Amino acid sequence: MKTYLTPSEVELMEGEAGNLRDRLLIRLLFRLGCRVSELLAVKISDIDFLNHTVTIQHLKTRIRLSCPTRNASLARGDRFCPGCGSKVDQATSRQQQLRRIRMLPVDFYTIELLKEYLSANRQRNDNSRLVFSLNRHRLWQIVRNCAKRAGLPDLLNPETGRVRGVSPHRLRDAFCVHAMKLDDSGDALRLLQEHLGHASFNTTARYRKVAGEEHRRWYESLWNGTV
Repeated sequence: MKTYLTPSEVELMEGEAGNLRDRLLIRLLFRLGCRVSELLAVKISDIDFLNHTVTIQHLKTRIRLSCPTRNASLARGDRFCPGCGSKVDQATSRQQQLRRIRMLPVDFYTIELLKEYLSANRQRNDNSRLVFSLNRHRLWQIVRNCAKRAGLPDLLNPETGRVRGVSPHRLRDAFCVHAMKLDDSGDALRLLQEHLGHASFNTTARYRKVAGEEHRRWYESLWNGTV
C-alpha cells in the first residue's frame, strides 16, 4: 500500500485537469507545499512575477487558558493554578491570532502559467483579488477527481493506519517527501521547516522517516564489511 505520491503521479494528475485553473491548483499545492487555506488566501498582490516568489500568510487561532484569580497561564489539563495553588473550576479562555508570513520561491514555468491564467481571467491588474475564488470543498473535489481520472490508488496514512483517497494535503506531503529524498541533511531539514511554516522541528523531521532514507542508511551501516 502506497503512503505518498511521487512527482510523476502528481504530473499525471496535472494532465487530467480539465482546465488551467485546476492544473494550477494541483501544481501549486505540490510545488509550494502549502496548506489549502494558504493557497486559497493568496492574492494577486502576493505574487512577485519579477522575482518568482509567492508570499504566504498563515493565520492561526490559539486559545489561551488562565486562572481567573491570578491570571496565570494554564495547560489544558490543569486543575490547580500553578501560581496560587487554588482549584480551577472554570478557566478563563482568551483567543489569540498568530499571523506568520513567509516568502516562497516558485519555478519559472509555474510563474508563466500564473501569468497566463490571470491574463485570461482579466485579473492581472486587480491586485486586491484572490487568485482562486473557490472554497475548500470545491478544491478537495478537484484534487480527488483528478487523482481518480489518473488512476491513482488510495493512500495509507503511516501515522494513523487509515486508507484514504488522494487529498490536497497529500500533495503537501508529496512535496515534503520529495525534498527529503533529494536531501535529508540537517541544513535541508531546517530549510524545509522554514518553507513549510512549521513551528516545531519535530513536525518537519517526521518526513525524513516517511522518506525512509535515514532508516535505510542506519540499517545498511549495521552490515558494512560483512557478507
